[in-house]
Amino acid sequence: MSSHSAPCMWMRGGTSKGGYFLKDDLPQDTAHRDAFLLAMMGSPDPVQIDGMGGADPLTSKVAVVSKSSRDGIDVDYLFLQVFVDQAIVTDAQNCGNILAGIGPFAIERGLVAPTGDETRVSIYMENTGQVAVATVQTPGGQVTYKGDAAIDGVPGTHAPVPLEFTGTAGSSCGALLPTGNAFDVVNGVAVTLIDNGMPCVVMKAEDVGITGYEDRDWLDNAADLKAKIEAIRLTVGERMNLGDVTAKSVPKMMLVAPPKNGGAVTVRSFIPHRAHATIGVLGAVSVATACLIPGSPAAEVAVIPEGPRKTLSVEHPTGEMSCVLEVDETGAVRTAALLRTARKLMDGVVFG
Repeated sequence: MSSHSAPCMWMRGGTSKGGYFLKDDLPQDTAHRDAFLLAMMGSPDPVQIDGMGGADPLTSKVAVVSKSSRDGIDVDYLFLQVFVDQAIVTDAQNCGNILAGIGPFAIERGLVAPTGDETRVSIYMENTGQVAVATVQTPGGQVTYKGDAAIDGVPGTHAPVPLEFTGTAGSSCGALLPTGNAFDVVNGVAVTLIDNGMPCVVMKAEDVGITGYEDRDWLDNAADLKAKIEAIRLTVGERMNLGDVTAKSVPKMMLVAPPKNGGAVTVRSFIPHRAHATIGVLGAVSVATACLIPGSPAAEVAVIPEGPRKTLSVEHPTGEMSCVLEVDETGAVRTAALLRTARKLMDGVVFG
C-alpha cells in the first residue's frame, strides 16, 4: 500500500477500540508512521471529524502486530495511543483492553494457527517487555466473537477472551513499588506509587476532597480536583523512574474508596487528564495489587477475600472489573488474570 493508506482491522478490545495493523503494513520510519496514524485518526481535533477516531482517548488507539521470533511467543504487540487534541503518538504505556483483540486479530491474519475449539496466543507486549496469554474461542478452526461473556462498559455478550499476566511487576518503573514504600506523602496526600503492568498513583478519594462515587462527567468538570491530582502526578514522575511526565500519559491517577456493590474496592481513574468511564485492564491489576499491600491507602478502604487465589472486583463508574490474583506465601502477587471480550468491527483499508 502507499504511505497514505494501509490494510487495517478495526476492533473493539475490552472497553476500547481502534485500528489493528500488521507491522509490515505501516511505514517503518517512526515519524512517517506517526504522521500517517495522526491523519488516519483525525488528530489533532477535539472531535476527530476528519478521521476514524471517536473523540475520546478510549477510541483513538492503535495496535501494531507482527509474528514473533522470541522463544515461546507467538506475536509481538506494540500499543500506540494517538492523542485526540494534540499531534502526539506515544508508546509510553501498554493497553490491556486493546490487548484483548490481539489474539483474534493474529489468528484472523494467519499469524497463529487455530489449535481446536480454543487457541492460546502468547503475546509479547513491546511497550513493557512483558508477556500475556490470551485464550481465543476458535470452534471449527475459526475465530468466533459470539458468546455468553459480559463485561461492564460493553453492551450485550460476546466470546470470552481471558488474559493471563505474569511478571508484570515493574513493567515501566523497574519495580512494583519504585520508591520501595507502601505509601509516600506527596503534597500532604498519602499515595502508593505502583506498577503492576501500568504505572499508577493510588490515593484515597477522601484525601483529595471527594467521595470516590462521583460520575465521570462530574469528575471531568472538577477543575480544582484535576489540578490537585495533576500537581501530585508531576511531582512523582521522577520518583517512579518515568522522568518528566508533563507530556506523558502515565502514571494514571487512581482515587479509591470503600466498595459499594459487594466488590473489593471502588475506583475513579484519570488517564491522566480525563476521567475514565471504566478502568484500564492493567490499571485495575495495579489497583487490585495495591489493595494487598499492608499500610497502603487502598488497603485501608478495600475488602479483601481470603485464600491464595483472590478475585478482587474493582468497582468503577459503569460497573466492575474482576481481577483474579494468585499470591505466594509471602503475600506477593504471582499471576493476574482478567476476563475481556473483543469484536471485529471492520476489515479493509484506512487512509491517512
